[in-house]
Amino acid sequence: MSIIQNFFYQSGFITLFVLFWLSLYFILTLWVFIYKFLSIKYLINREKVSLDKILKGEQKFPNSLFYFGSNIGENISKEMFHIWKNQVLKQATTGLVVLSIVSSTAPFIGLFGTVIEILDAFGKLGISGQVSFDVIAPIISKALVATAAGILTAIPAYSFFLILKRKAYDLSVYIQIQTDVILSKNIGNDYGK
Repeated sequence: MSIIQNFFYQSGFITLFVLFWLSLYFILTLWVFIYKFLSIKYLINREKVSLDKILKGEQKFPNSLFYFGSNIGENISKEMFHIWKNQVLKQATTGLVVLSIVSSTAPFIGLFGTVIEILDAFGKLGISGQVSFDVIAPIISKALVATAAGILTAIPAYSFFLILKRKAYDLSVYIQIQTDVILSKNIGNDYGK
């Protein structure tokens, strides 16, 4: 515990600011992932149930076709289904850009903290005139903590982004299957007349 206390006591303002910034990034990453994972999981389950009911003939349209209101007629155009699909996917993927931004900028923020800490250390070493491996090694290792924190923040953000992107794709597949089934039934009904 005293090692951590010494680190914070000896670190400069920029390094502490960078670590604070990366901590906020990490908390934001966890929050976005948990929230979006649960909401996309809900949407997938809703569309899966809706697809099952459509395939069994229990309903004609998806439950989530709320965009069109109560004026849903017997024949909905392919374009209207496309609008519905885009609306649902927009709702599902809102916030994923945050994970992308965190995963791409966190290593650079950490690197910035490392560079500033090393510049400060070399400035102090130049004044004191002591330049030996025993003096430089602890300074550089302390400075590299910011880079490690940046990488440690970026890895889960990028992984969570890919997981949620795949979940959004799964949602897209369920919506597309519903659209195809409904449109094929409508086309079949038109030919049967």
